[in-house]
Order: sequence, then structure tokens, then C-alpha cells
Amino acid sequence: MKHVLLGSLLLLLCACSASIEDYEGTEPKFDFRTFFDGELVAYGIVQDYSGMVTRRFKVDMQATWQGNLGTIDEQFYYQNGEVGERIWKITLKDDGTLTGEAGDVIGTAKGITHGNAFNWQYTLEIPYDGDTMEVDLDDWMYLVTESRLINRTSIVKLGMEVGEITLVIEKR
Repeated sequence: MKHVLLGSLLLLLCACSASIEDYEGTEPKFDFRTFFDGELVAYGIVQDYSGMVTRRFKVDMQATWQGNLGTIDEQFYYQNGEVGERIWKITLKDDGTLTGEAGDVIGTAKGITHGNAFNWQYTLEIPYDGDTMEVDLDDWMYLVTESRLINRTSIVKLGMEVGEITLVIEKR
């Protein structure tokens, strides 16, 4: 009986998950190339599976475009003094989808925009306990104003959410 209840609850939760298409027609309309152009700044936190904040950070971003090909250079500054960098190579496709690659991204990130929302998924290699490990990221961005968005990311390992990242990104 316990397994039937657990299975039913899991099925119900999965059925209630948001889909990117749910945001069709919402405003303000999110245009990835328009928002991620020029100088941006982000402030964020990383939380573990229990909700405990484990890291705080700031990101300075510089985004440039040549047609549908973009580069987003991210400089990370963590509260413990650690500094990091990620340079995204972005390709916008005619069908509205987007792909991205970066040095610590395994394979290719794939995303799509509808209305005021953008969702992409990718696998990231992160430092862990003197080594590295791969985690899957489900990254959701919501445009709040023309110059500000909120980004929530689920961090998943072996099919279980192990953490979450929350960012506020602003155009300078």
C-alpha cells in the first residue's frame, strides 16, 4: 500500500511540473540576445538539498554577438575569495532554440524561450572534495523587467535534486 501511495504521489507531482510552453504569451517577452548583450551583473546563492545556503557569489558578465553567435564571459566572485570563470559560446537557431558550450559543460546545453521564460538543461563538471563530479542542471530564467531576470536552477545527481542555485541578473 505504501508503494502505491508513493507512486501515486510521484505521478501527481510529475504531472504538475511546469512546461516551457506554459509561458507562451507572458510578458515581458524574453529575447535571449537582447537581454544578454553588453555588461550584466548577477548575485546568487547555492543551496544544498536541505535548503541551507552553502555559497554566495557575484558574477560580472560581458556578452557580445556576431549575428546568431554569441559569447558570454562570466567572472565569478565567491564569498570565500575564490574566483572562477566560464565562457559560453551560444548559437541561436531560427526555430527559437539555443545551444551553448563552455569549458566545464559536458556536451551541449540546449534551451528554448516562450513568453517571459527561458529553460535549458546541461551537464556541468564541478569541483568536489579534491576531484570533480558531473551534475545535471535544469536552468529556468524568468524576465521580470526589461533589465532584470530571476534564474532558478535545480542541481540533480543520479536523478535526485541535491541543490539549487538562485540568481538575480541585471543589465548594467
